Amino acid sequence: MGEGINWPKGFAPGEAPIHVVNRIETRTAPGVVWQRLIHAAGWPAIYANASDVAIEGGGSTLFAGARFTWKTFGIALNSEVKEFEPETRIAWVAIGIGVTAYHAWLITPTEAGCTILTEETQYGLVSRVGRLLFPSRMVRWHQKWLEALAA
Repeated sequence: MGEGINWPKGFAPGEAPIHVVNRIETRTAPGVVWQRLIHAAGWPAIYANASDVAIEGGGSTLFAGARFTWKTFGIALNSEVKEFEPETRIAWVAIGIGVTAYHAWLITPTEAGCTILTEETQYGLVSRVGRLLFPSRMVRWHQKWLEALAA
């Protein structure tokens, strides 16, 4: 866990109270996965837990330094892309009422397609309460997102 992720200070898995990891192997080409992932305006069509995605300045696709707003798990978030290496990695900080998160994605080519890894760490009262009430909810939803990216 945490291998290959460039965690900002305070967000490393050993420092944050909440840490979720999901991984999937797929025959889908890394470039296809990447395009699906950075097309944030299209997330609601493939990830039912995302809504109201809006990229500052317009557009539908994330880029280095992009700021965007969206809702997930019923929480409105302000996010900013912190890492952006095409077809390899993307990560963003997300801040909302009662939650501060760092969500990172790695796409690693394989002979058959690629491996997609996503890890997220979180702080905040809403995060902790959500984890207590629904301990595996984020893992399940992130896995659904991975499955859609891999399809």
